[in-house]
Amino acid sequence: MASSSTSPDEYRAWLDLNDNELTTANVHDYLSGLHDDLWVAAACHDRVVDDVDVQQALLDIGLERTASAFQRFKSAISKPEGEVIDNTAGIGKEDDVRVAYFRDLPVDARLCRLHSLLLGRLERLQTYKDMCNEMPEQEVEDGNETDEGWDDDPWGEESSNQPKQVKRATLPIPLPVFLITPMPQSACGLALQELYAPLRVVLNRHGADLWDARFNIYESFPTQANPLDYAEYLPSIDSDTDQELVPAWSDVKPAMDSHLAVAFEAATKALDIVEDSLSTPRLGPLTSEQLSEWYTSRVQAVLETTGILDYALGIVQHGASQGVPGLDILGEDLTLLTRLVYDAPGGDDDKEEWTLERWNAMDPTTVVAAYTAHSTPESLPHDLIYLVMPYLYVVEARAERSGHPNPSLHTELLYDFILKAPLQSVAAIFEASKPTLPSSQRVIKNDEDMARLALACLYGSSSSLNEWPTMSRIYECLPSWDTSKLADYNADLADTTIDSLGDFVTPSISRPSASPSDLMVFFNPLPLSALSHALDILDVHLEGGEILARWDVPAPFGWFLQSKNDIKAQRARANQMARRSGASDDDMDGIEGWEWLLEDMIKLAGSGGPELRGAFGLISAEEIVQIFFSGLLSVGRFDLAKTMLRDNRHLAGLRRESVEELCLSCSREFYDNAASGNYKVGDMKLAYECLDVPFPSDRIVREKEFIEATSKLSSFNVQSHPGQPITPIEIRLTKDKLSLVSHLLASNSDAYNLVELVLELVRMLGFRGDVVAEVKALAMIADAALQAGDFDKAYQTSERMVAAVQALREKHDEGASAACEVCWVACFQLARHPEYEATEQKLQLFGHALELCPAEKLHDVLNAWTKLEAQDIEDRKVRMEERAKSGKVIPRKRSARAPAGGEGLRAQLANFQMHLPGTPMLLSTPDAAALASKTFKSVAANFNFGSRGRESASSVDGGSERSRSRIAGDDVAAQANRVFSKGIGWLIGADDE
Repeated sequence: MASSSTSPDEYRAWLDLNDNELTTANVHDYLSGLHDDLWVAAACHDRVVDDVDVQQALLDIGLERTASAFQRFKSAISKPEGEVIDNTAGIGKEDDVRVAYFRDLPVDARLCRLHSLLLGRLERLQTYKDMCNEMPEQEVEDGNETDEGWDDDPWGEESSNQPKQVKRATLPIPLPVFLITPMPQSACGLALQELYAPLRVVLNRHGADLWDARFNIYESFPTQANPLDYAEYLPSIDSDTDQELVPAWSDVKPAMDSHLAVAFEAATKALDIVEDSLSTPRLGPLTSEQLSEWYTSRVQAVLETTGILDYALGIVQHGASQGVPGLDILGEDLTLLTRLVYDAPGGDDDKEEWTLERWNAMDPTTVVAAYTAHSTPESLPHDLIYLVMPYLYVVEARAERSGHPNPSLHTELLYDFILKAPLQSVAAIFEASKPTLPSSQRVIKNDEDMARLALACLYGSSSSLNEWPTMSRIYECLPSWDTSKLADYNADLADTTIDSLGDFVTPSISRPSASPSDLMVFFNPLPLSALSHALDILDVHLEGGEILARWDVPAPFGWFLQSKNDIKAQRARANQMARRSGASDDDMDGIEGWEWLLEDMIKLAGSGGPELRGAFGLISAEEIVQIFFSGLLSVGRFDLAKTMLRDNRHLAGLRRESVEELCLSCSREFYDNAASGNYKVGDMKLAYECLDVPFPSDRIVREKEFIEATSKLSSFNVQSHPGQPITPIEIRLTKDKLSLVSHLLASNSDAYNLVELVLELVRMLGFRGDVVAEVKALAMIADAALQAGDFDKAYQTSERMVAAVQALREKHDEGASAACEVCWVACFQLARHPEYEATEQKLQLFGHALELCPAEKLHDVLNAWTKLEAQDIEDRKVRMEERAKSGKVIPRKRSARAPAGGEGLRAQLANFQMHLPGTPMLLSTPDAAALASKTFKSVAANFNFGSRGRESASSVDGGSERSRSRIAGDDVAAQANRVFSKGIGWLIGADDE
């Protein structure tokens, strides 16, 4: 109670005093003069300051003022014998006595309650002091904390060498906050700020108050904090009870007199204060399942907020070490995922963040691909051994734990990865699996599996054309077995498998390509002996692939399987090799390169016996040499061809007929591909020079003459179509080569003057020694001259043609009949031309026609000859009369009625009459004249004169009246003229095209 001597101003002075003005001295000065114990105790309880010493002084004064009231209560509730009534549960008769005591003395009740509160605060103050002592030490420079603006202080370096002062870091929680904040909340704040040593002090001093809030404290640790720093606080399992282990700190309470606890409870009830009741029930320990769930959720929280796998794994590892069940699978996943994220080679292409959910959604094949996504061929073996294989063993172990054991699961997954890997990666894996390495260091540990994988990978790389060195690296790593010691050696099984692969790898609509995984099915059943033989075959194919690639004609590996029994495919590849290599390789300039090529081609033809045939194993050595020689010719190396025919042992064995045939074939190929017929340039030049390689022969000479003839035709600008010069291939494909002469004469108006040149052209076109062909050519020349109006040239050519025909008839040549047919028509055509006025020559030509024409045509020719003769007689009479009138003597001349060749004419007439028995005077009858006219028209309808000569007499201005009247009155002659104007090409086959 307050003394009457204490004035209100003294109380007011304390209330007006700020907290920052309090010191240890003035606390005693202000409160010692106040005599109201309840007011002073309440004032000490209400004041919470930052200064530890001042707070200590306040608590000491408050406890001192409340101690007497507590002693009175303690004495009042004590039994006479000195025993204390112990009823802390607050239930019973004694409780009513205690509560009644405080209700009668409310001031004592308040004082006792304040006494308990001050003692509790004093305990917290001591805890705070201990926490401050647990703060880490830090170095502070002595006296330099406030110096600023001396960046260029010359004594700065010297001052930095001064001894540094060491002091403890300041606890980030202010004293007033800690004193009034509930202890669980303070503990959570310490955990959140990662103040692990101060938290330990709190737990060890107030553990009983924190037990129920322990998981709130655990979850307050930052997810980004290293779990190793706070692992000691995390829960564990009691192996005896299979529940949460209750730590020793959970029962720790501040030391408190039992009487004080009773007094606090009784005073609280007497004052009707319920919020500070200490009767909160205590929570029991969690079960193992609950702890497993909590650890799992903690891991999820760490991953979701930070994504730091190491921290999540640390939590799982700690929980597993503390006996928490159900964390094995989670620990395995985190361990494997950690290796994927931190140990596997990384790249920039993975934009998606790795999470545990993403990991759990992946199948084993995808996981293996993720581990090796950024592995280089050099790092791949290491990644497989230290990253992939541990994962595969975990997958196998899980399958066994799930009741589906598969001891070969890890090898199946590994082999599946190898079969899908590129050849560079496969080569690196095989180099890390050599049989000479220790088993623990090998990626593939089984030798037979290595052979199967190699066969599948190499034969399955059907699209690889430039990876032969890599394939050879793979082969060099394969094991080798002594087949002589194998009792079950069976080469046929391997041959059968390789043959079946040839059909399997052939692309189809349903299967465009066969992958190594598809081919593995073929090699899995093969025993050791068959595998050994299959590797021998593989060696032959690899050698063939390297050779083909060397000469720039690479073949996919599948080709060796497909062409094993296909000679056409082998022959096509051999031709390609012989032709392409020399044309593009600079090393082929000399004979050494070509000899190397020949040796390689012979090697591919097949050493090794029938069971190990090479890429060209179905082709004989002689044919290989021929293919090589053809390739040598195809690139124009004729000088080398001659040299090698003489010096090379393989080419020297070629038969002369084979060389000739190859040269002709190559020459014709050049010829057919030539764009120009000039044999001085381009492919035509190569075609001509190619024929200089073999020994001369009739075939070679004829082919060279044909090339020369082609060149001549091209020089005359012969055209196949208007405006388009004829090409060599068109010349060769022309069935009747004489039609080319017709084209030449039609394309060149003065070419008929070059008789010898045209005849020589005919001979070079393949008609040398063929008189019939020459006769036909002369007929065409005569026709061309006729069309050009050069009757003298036409007559001379016709006479030469008649002489040639007569020579054939004297020799009884079988071609005489065809020559006569052409000759008489040509003579008849020229003789009947209306503009040709040389009567003597025309009668001569009619005589040749009568002599050479068949019997059924005599009446046509004779009718025309008779009319010409009658006209000639009439003309003679006119001339004689004119000369008689002039008084001149007209010399007697030979009658035109007996033209040269009269004997032949008489023979023809006799023959004609023999064909018409019983009608000796047929020619003089009207019916005979009509029949002759009809027959002549039938023959003349097939004559073909060109239209580019001089116009007919009927259309020439100033022409003779006699000629016009003759043509106008003679229908047969007019029709013959129209038909003859088209030429005589039909007789020689010009219209056969």
